[in-house]
Amino acid sequence: MTEKDIIEFVSGLAETIAFTAGPDGEAPEVAWGDTFIFYAPEGRVPTDGRLPYATIVTKDYDGFDTASDLNRPGVFRLNVAVGREVFERLIGHPPAAHAEHHDGTDYRVINQVIPNPLYFKQGWISILNPGEDEESVRRTRTLLSDAHERAAKRHRPRPAK
Repeated sequence: MTEKDIIEFVSGLAETIAFTAGPDGEAPEVAWGDTFIFYAPEGRVPTDGRLPYATIVTKDYDGFDTASDLNRPGVFRLNVAVGREVFERLIGHPPAAHAEHHDGTDYRVINQVIPNPLYFKQGWISILNPGEDEESVRRTRTLLSDAHERAAKRHRPRPAK
């Protein structure tokens, strides 16, 4: 899947905003070209501190985020907030235990579900250049749909007691 394919897919999910940072917005220059995917029933990028449920990162952030070597031509990383339970099911250990596996993880591998190199403790996974084959597309769309639903549930007001 391309970045465009992913953005088109999530844009079809209810109350989702996919915002690609650029010079015409308020995002810092280092983020330009990266896409932030929010559950946003307000119809705009949230300003309440709400985090995205997925992101597309297109380059290394020197001194901070270089493990995936995103400066390789054509490489991008889809990051998805899947939560602790799904992270453990996909990765084989809970997010809190990933620090023990960090050095043995290849964060450069293409089209595989891997822990996010920075936000694994928060239950984020990554896929570099999700594949175009039917299984990869289905997997990517399912992860994004499930993350969207998790974000929507967190945002919905709780009933008064």
